Amino acid sequence: MPTCASPYRGYCDCGKCECDEGWFGEACQFQEDCNLSNKKSKELCRNPQGVVCSNRGTCHCGSCMCNNPDERSLVTGRFCECDDSECLDEDTGEVCGGHGQCYCGNCYCDAGWHGDKCEFQCDISPWESKRRCTSPDGKICSNRGTCVCGECTCYDVDPSGDWGDIHGDTCECDERSCHATYDRYTDDFCSGHGQCNCGRCDCKEGWAGNKCEHPLSCSLSLESSLKKCRGTSNLPCFGRGQCQCGQCTCHPPGDSRVHGKNCECDDRQCEDLSGEVCGGHGYCSCGRCICEEGWFGKLCQFPRSCDMSDAQSKELCETSDGVVCSGKGSCHCGRCICSPQDWWVSGEFCECDDRECDKHDGLICTGNGLCNCGNCECWDGWTGNACEIWVGTEY
Repeated sequence: MPTCASPYRGYCDCGKCECDEGWFGEACQFQEDCNLSNKKSKELCRNPQGVVCSNRGTCHCGSCMCNNPDERSLVTGRFCECDDSECLDEDTGEVCGGHGQCYCGNCYCDAGWHGDKCEFQCDISPWESKRRCTSPDGKICSNRGTCVCGECTCYDVDPSGDWGDIHGDTCECDERSCHATYDRYTDDFCSGHGQCNCGRCDCKEGWAGNKCEHPLSCSLSLESSLKKCRGTSNLPCFGRGQCQCGQCTCHPPGDSRVHGKNCECDDRQCEDLSGEVCGGHGYCSCGRCICEEGWFGKLCQFPRSCDMSDAQSKELCETSDGVVCSGKGSCHCGRCICSPQDWWVSGEFCECDDRECDKHDGLICTGNGLCNCGNCECWDGWTGNACEIWVGTEY
């Protein structure tokens, strides 16, 4: 049943909105007369991926009119991003089999039911199911899986293997803990010098360290070796190389973009998602862009001057609710410059929170990709939610 968008736009009559003059739509949410330019309207209709109304609707005055030819209102969302037809039972046509609610294409099942479309009934109580799935540290499936009728289904982070790196009755074992950042370029656990048992390395004779990375033949202690490799970072070799006896070997081998005594320079940070260095308006120096005259920004992406009035610039920086740069940045030449104090704020309208990007080894996107509006965009050779899995050539 639609809910009328505003008491000033229409009234509800037997579950249907009767709209006032000048308004239309199932909930009287669309205005017939529009004072926005076509360009501004389309900008407001683009989803975070830049697609107008997610290719599931048409844009009208900055709002998406979702395609629903059967009048079941299955395509919803501000950008028509939700397709609730994915919740329909193939046999009965019921939403979530009649045993749950559909939210943005996903079924949330009633107690005692489970399955993608709530098609299976569980023969144990929800409390017993939760008890069986609780790990020794008190977390449901160790926060690494989902509990279905008393059994944990662990997240499979290995897209190519026959078994996931995460396993155990309550997903308590995470074999990724046996991988150092640098040795993700191989299939070796524990630096190739030990055996991984439920996320812990048992080192071979002659080797030590959490990941068996330190040879006991080294004249330095493990801590001295790691301290020498850290430099100014919290991670040995800045998480971009192998530390052995106080010396860093940067990875991936042969990639000159990662360099420095402690692998402190990562020139991949100067590239945008398309691979362009410093926006074509500067050069990279140890992972930082040095911009040409007339350009500025982390990737030299902003011109210092432009042929545009303040009013024109502000119009291009406003979000659909009329807020400039989501209140988290300033507008310059029609583009948002997000607050540098809040490093995690990004996006065309400063609408994104990069803290939502997955981490591994304490690094966002494991240092092997860029965070794009809360999702990791991995560099070539890397995959996984946190770009933690190497699928390129083994070394």
